[in-house]
Amino acid sequence: MLATRTLLLSGTKPGLSWMESTVRRLCSAAALLALAGLFGGCGVDSKPAVPRTAATLTPANKALAQVYDSSCKLCHADPASGAPLTGDAPAWSPRIAQGVDTLLDHSINGYNGMPPMGMCMQCSEEEFLALISFMSGQQLQ
Repeated sequence: MLATRTLLLSGTKPGLSWMESTVRRLCSAAALLALAGLFGGCGVDSKPAVPRTAATLTPANKALAQVYDSSCKLCHADPASGAPLTGDAPAWSPRIAQGVDTLLDHSINGYNGMPPMGMCMQCSEEEFLALISFMSGQQLQ
């Protein structure tokens, strides 16, 4: 009878005190919660990816990245500048539609807020086209 009463009170093995039984139950519950947390973390990541913004985009080509950082990024990564932002396809679309010759002319001779040579006095036409392709996200021909 005493063994039955101990089993009913403790919920575990006979001979354990109420405190020992409670500690065991709490440890078991904590272990189950930890296990559920591990499995609950599997699957699709609920955190959105860090957005790629004009300020974080950089050309893969190291030489082009250096030119972009020193000559283009100041305006094309700053929304306050009024320049089309790097990676902003809708802002670049009407400019791309004007054609490569117009884009090169505006890059070399300046246009509105765009300074002549885009602050890259050593850039060739090919480099300007590569930079525009990178910033617009569209391959130019």
